[in-house]
Amino acid sequence: MRIGFLGPEGTFAEEALRELLGSSADMDLVPLSGVADCFEAVRSGTVPEALVPIENSIEGSVTQTLDQLAFGETPLQIRAEVVHRIRHHLIAREGVALGDVREVISHPQATAQCRRFLRRELPGVDIAAAHSTAEAVRVVSTTDQPWASIGTLRAADLYGVNVIADDIADVDDNHTRFVLLGREPAPATGAGPFRTSIVCMLDRDRPGALLAILQEFAMRAVNLTRLESRPAKTGLGRYVFFIDIEGSRERDLPVAAAITAIEEQGVARVTALGSYRVAGLPS
Repeated sequence: MRIGFLGPEGTFAEEALRELLGSSADMDLVPLSGVADCFEAVRSGTVPEALVPIENSIEGSVTQTLDQLAFGETPLQIRAEVVHRIRHHLIAREGVALGDVREVISHPQATAQCRRFLRRELPGVDIAAAHSTAEAVRVVSTTDQPWASIGTLRAADLYGVNVIADDIADVDDNHTRFVLLGREPAPATGAGPFRTSIVCMLDRDRPGALLAILQEFAMRAVNLTRLESRPAKTGLGRYVFFIDIEGSRERDLPVAAAITAIEEQGVARVTALGSYRVAGLPS
């Protein structure tokens, strides 16, 4: 079975996918070059499923993923989720020590999350941008310059280079939630807890429209775990709302009743993104 992920090899997405799959055998992991490419690969049938990031505990939501879920030509389903701890490491080739480093390369988000370490341990060192943390590690592995990269343990192993400083991020509690996309809903089987995700697109701007949606959940004592707006791309001041709901639409009657009531109101067009098992935080 082929499963895509936001590549290249050695990214946090690959680490998260391996964590989700565990010891599953006969899996061909396919790196894809961008979030949109992951969605398109699933839509076209190139891969049956693909893993993409949807939110980070520090940086917030991944807007490319939200937009693809809301506005993609062919709707896809969230079949599973995994929460992966983000651990940044300073990586260099053999023979380069911390005191030798003259340039640090990584994705801008990674360097931003390691500012305190860089100021304290490598003051005045040049910072260069790469398309991904994995690409930064690859570049460092091929140069004879005293450069280092911020990347994953997987990338260090993949390119045969060394970790010269462990866990250098400013914030320890750094997690990214990834979702596994497919063309069909996940089966509503097994032990919970479950989460249901929907998108609500208002038919027009009117007073109390969002309140009318939220009241359907409140009156049924259904808990919401996430509510976020994104521009509807149809004019300034118009938005769609992403809602994560505690429970399964297939297994929990109050959840199903609330969503059905919203659909029957005619206030908003509801797109179901799937019901799936909730992933716990890694230890």
